Amino acid sequence: MNDIFEFKRFGLLFKKTIFERYLQLTGLTCLAFAATLVIYSVILFFTGGMARNLAQNLSFGYGIIGGGCFLSSVIFGYFSTNASGAAYLTLPVSAFEKWFCGMLIIGVLFPALFLAFYRVMDSCFVIFYHNGLNKNDPRYKDMYDAVQVYPFNNNFVRESVMIYINFVSVMMLGSLYFNKVSAIKTALVYGSILGLLYFLNLIIANLLFHNVDGAFPFSGVFIKVGNDVGILGLPDSIANLVQLAIQIIIPSLLFITVFIRLREKEI
Repeated sequence: MNDIFEFKRFGLLFKKTIFERYLQLTGLTCLAFAATLVIYSVILFFTGGMARNLAQNLSFGYGIIGGGCFLSSVIFGYFSTNASGAAYLTLPVSAFEKWFCGMLIIGVLFPALFLAFYRVMDSCFVIFYHNGLNKNDPRYKDMYDAVQVYPFNNNFVRESVMIYINFVSVMMLGSLYFNKVSAIKTALVYGSILGLLYFLNLIIANLLFHNVDGAFPFSGVFIKVGNDVGILGLPDSIANLVQLAIQIIIPSLLFITVFIRLREKEI
């Protein structure tokens, strides 16, 4: 029998993880779905349906990122008590199988369920809007074409996925370092690091340039020019490297660290 990965053994672990923590995993997933629906509905209600694109963007971003963060913070949350931690560590499966089980739930299962839910929800809203239009209105075609099902291949979705990958990798790692209320502790530590990077970047930008309006780490510096604001961006070659680091290198290192931390827990 393979000591690293064996399909039958992994299948039993996956089913055990799902059914043993069914209420917790299902509850967090449903909470993410409910929050997505509420954000979508509230924005449409208070704007009279005029900000549908905003409703789609915000509900998608907050839903998948928020849901993924909370779910990833509990996926390895077995160490809040000594009993559950000891029981988890003594399971007759490899550290790689435990790690891969968490990755499968966070990286495949939840995103797939969320995308399916979002497509159904958004389609229902769009169909309801289309059916409510007056076909005799001369603006009917323009109004009909202006509201379509949310595409999953736009820039906002790609940026949301990038943030999702980074945030869930941090939350998974935090759940292995903080045994209790790991989501809050990890969010505080990660938020502090991001805030420190922002203010350091802003200080450096003010030392190098005058009339700085804002500066985001690894992005650009906003400079006031009269009544206008211009931006100094990174050169394309460096910007591509930064993008590669944020999208692939950093989350990959964090996921590898999650695996290493699982190994350390077993030793």
